[in-house]
Amino acid sequence: MTVGVIVAMGKELALLLDILEAPAKTEAKGYEFHVGELGGHKVVAMQCGIGKVNSAIGATAMIEAFAPDCVINSGVAGGTGAAGILDLVLASRIAYHDVWCGPGTEWGEAAGCPRFFPGPEGCEELAASLGAKAGLIASGDIFVSREQDVERILALYPEAIAVDMESAAIAQACWLKGVPMMCLRVVSDTPGQADNISQYANFWDDAPRHTFSAVKRLIMQLGK
Repeated sequence: MTVGVIVAMGKELALLLDILEAPAKTEAKGYEFHVGELGGHKVVAMQCGIGKVNSAIGATAMIEAFAPDCVINSGVAGGTGAAGILDLVLASRIAYHDVWCGPGTEWGEAAGCPRFFPGPEGCEELAASLGAKAGLIASGDIFVSREQDVERILALYPEAIAVDMESAAIAQACWLKGVPMMCLRVVSDTPGQADNISQYANFWDDAPRHTFSAVKRLIMQLGK
C-alpha cells in the first residue's frame, strides 16, 4: 500500500520524517517529496504550505505523481473547547467553515461536493486505538484566534472539536480524485482565550512528537 502524508509547515515535516524508515527526497510536479517505508507500506510525505489553495494543489500533485491508496493529513489544529492542548483529534467528518456558494446551497458546501467529507469507517474505534478524540474538524482560510470566530464556527457546526486551514481542501481534492483521506491532528491552542497566541508559540517548545507517533501507529494499522 502507498500512503500519502501531507503537512502544512516545515516544523511538522521535520517531526514526520523522524518516523519514516530511510526517507529519500525526490521532486515531482514542482514539489519536494520524501519517500520512505513504514510498517511494510510505502509512505510519501510532503509539506504543502499553509491554507486551502496550497493544500489542494499539493494534494493533487501527490495524487497525480504517486497514486496513493490513501492520504493522511496531519499537523496542528486549534481547539474549540471540546479538546484540550496536546489532545489528538481524528476527523469523523470534515467541513469548510468559510464557504457558501449562494442560494440553493448549504453553508460549507463547495460546488459539486458534499457539505461534509467523510472520515474513515469505524472512526470512533480507530480514534480510541490511537488515544484520540473523534469528531468534526472545521477548516478555512483563517487562523482562528478570536472568541467571535469560534462562536461563528460553532454556530455552523456545534459538534466541531477543532479548526484548521487545510484539511477540507485536501479532503475535497481527494474526494474529487476518488482517494480515501483521513485527518489526524493535535490541538495546539484554544482560540478565544487571552493567551492563545502564546499557547501556540509555546506549544512548539513541547514538540508534539506523540502526534506523529500516532500517525505511525495509524499507518501500521492500515490494511489489517
